[in-house]
Amino acid sequence: MAADRSTTTGPDPTEARGRGRRRASHSLDTVLGEAIAILDESGEPALTFRALAARLGGGVASIYWYVASRDELLERATEEVMGRVVAETEPLTHGPDPIANVRAIALALFDEFVRRPWFGQLMLRNNGLQPHSMLMFDRLGQQLMKLDLTPRQRFHAVSSIVSYVVGVAVDLAEPPPREFLESGMEPREFLAMYAERWRALDPEGYPFAHQVADEFATHDDLEVFRSGLDLLLAGLRLQAGSGSTR
Repeated sequence: MAADRSTTTGPDPTEARGRGRRRASHSLDTVLGEAIAILDESGEPALTFRALAARLGGGVASIYWYVASRDELLERATEEVMGRVVAETEPLTHGPDPIANVRAIALALFDEFVRRPWFGQLMLRNNGLQPHSMLMFDRLGQQLMKLDLTPRQRFHAVSSIVSYVVGVAVDLAEPPPREFLESGMEPREFLAMYAERWRALDPEGYPFAHQVADEFATHDDLEVFRSGLDLLLAGLRLQAGSGSTR
């Protein structure tokens, strides 16, 4: 009788899996596309299986046909975006100047990080073994293989460039300070207020702050980023030209 109850009070697991398979009519590409859309619109906290299922028009269980966990979903979404960047930047690798090529790739990567703040943040969790992310790292290194540098110099250069690009992008993606949000000021007004604070400092104790206060009041973060990248690349060009092995 126990066996009879087990067959009449619950669904056959095999039959249930079959029904689930028929319900999961969307594809992995569709799942990742909608996940990326949620991330773009509302950031990482908004990406839940329930929210994703609602956008897909199915049940939460159907998502498990494609990913085993939220962490895997985030990793796959990050890799999907990186795959797009890898494809879009491939034409930038054919220029005659390797350092100019690296600059163009770095700027394209930075633009994607700025456009998608979650992307840069999740890249920091990357273990370095994901195919597209590793290919991007290697692509930058391949450009430096055309220069008179040692393997150590190439590794240090690519690592520094990637760290700079990701780090600045993630920093720019941080929410504005509470003081700014509560001030009701426009960004330029807020910077001007801070510049006045710099000018009020003791000029003997803070001579640099006094010298650059006007620049701070009108600076553009993207211009500052590009300037920093150019400093890195200028140093790399000098290193390659000098034949230094340090």
